[in-house]
Amino acid sequence: MKKEDVPQDGGMNDGLREISYAVNEDGKYVLVPSLGWEPKTISNDQAWEIIAEEVTDVLAQIRAGKRSPLAYHMAHNLMNVSLLAKYVRLPRWKVKWHLRPSGFKRLSPELLEHYADVFEIPMEQLCHVPDAVDSETYKKQ
Repeated sequence: MKKEDVPQDGGMNDGLREISYAVNEDGKYVLVPSLGWEPKTISNDQAWEIIAEEVTDVLAQIRAGKRSPLAYHMAHNLMNVSLLAKYVRLPRWKVKWHLRPSGFKRLSPELLEHYADVFEIPMEQLCHVPDAVDSETYKKQ
């Protein structure tokens, strides 16, 4: 892409510029600031909408008694079982067990605190989930 063709559409960047590589008049690659690109903004918005839907589905499972509050915090922080298990230094099967309401109820205060530290929230907040998902939260990511 030529230097003068770098898109300046704006979008997710909130006025911040991102750096793109482009070819200048001499045919050499240079760094060019860009305000954004509309197709990139659209695809990012669509991805965040899907994530918000997934978090909403997890909240419904929690309300139905099929999942523990840990599942919400995991989904909200864009984690899967393997990643969370690595952060808390537990086997995946234990994290899966803690995602069940019965397994979560049996967690020790120390382990609850460890999970809360991973999510960077107070331990009391770990045991609660919001009533609904604010999709605007995910668009600001």
